[in-house]
Amino acid sequence: MFPICIIIAALALTGASGLVSAQRPSTTSGQAYPSKPIRIVVPYSAGGPIDLVTRPLAQKLTDALNNPVVVDNRAGANGIIGIDHVAKSPADGYTLVVGSVGSFAINPNVYSKLPFDVLKDFAPVSLFVTVPELLVVHPSLPVTSVKELVALAKARPRQLNYGSSGTGGTPHLAVELLKQAAGIDIVHVPYKGMGPATMDLIGGQVQLAFADLPVLLPHVKAGKLRALAVSTPKRSPNLPDVPTLAEAGFPRIDVKNWYALFVPAMTPKNIIGVLNAETVKVVARNDMKTFLQDQGGVATTSTPEELAALLRAELAMWAKVVKTSGVKLQ
Repeated sequence: MFPICIIIAALALTGASGLVSAQRPSTTSGQAYPSKPIRIVVPYSAGGPIDLVTRPLAQKLTDALNNPVVVDNRAGANGIIGIDHVAKSPADGYTLVVGSVGSFAINPNVYSKLPFDVLKDFAPVSLFVTVPELLVVHPSLPVTSVKELVALAKARPRQLNYGSSGTGGTPHLAVELLKQAAGIDIVHVPYKGMGPATMDLIGGQVQLAFADLPVLLPHVKAGKLRALAVSTPKRSPNLPDVPTLAEAGFPRIDVKNWYALFVPAMTPKNIIGVLNAETVKVVARNDMKTFLQDQGGVATTSTPEELAALLRAELAMWAKVVKTSGVKLQ
């Protein structure tokens, strides 16, 4: 007969192991999740702004899940190639994609046909960062405020031009939104990415741009560009002296980029729950918050339901901007 203390210890261990197994959901094959490497597909090239903030997230998720989480760059066609790859991947929680305003909310409105439907082919997991858009001009332009820029553009219609990352991207349509709100007419000069657009802006070939703050911030700090406004309701801690567009007289322009995790549709809800919970915990860490702020972003998380609602709202908002601007891509 076993001593009573041994029986109690055995029961305690059994209960503890049951608790651990309950916290690790199973896949459809019955394996505990996760049990193999998880891929986060970044549908753009390595070294870009999305890649830059996704890599530390993946590393911290690796530590949190005690399981490898790796970044897989699959660039091409304005993010479409990588996103389509994930849409057609198994819905088992091992393949995620980083969606953004451009790839998930604008592309469906500017492209006449996509090989996927962002609402039907994906399930939201969580936001992990929001990024203000920053309106900047070349220092030679005789304006120091949005009000002065609008006045100059009205006095010189179609004589000012702005650079963007390409037709249909956020930096293009953010200016289109400003044009519609301010009643100005400035000329769009599309580039193959914000890198070359920014270099030409610094060189004076174009006069202004409206793009992700992290892309433009170093050049503002260096005095090579002049910041006029940020697009978010609150000022950026990175540029506390730069007013918001609302302060500049355009309260209806609330444009920001965001990066969020999505999985293929039909991924089990318990697995989405694990990914959401761990993402929220990781992004809430002080070191992650500091890193994202240093890059010009704001650590931001959500429930899957909140992200779904945000995506629907953004799709509707950008549909109106695209319709008014007449932008359409094949």
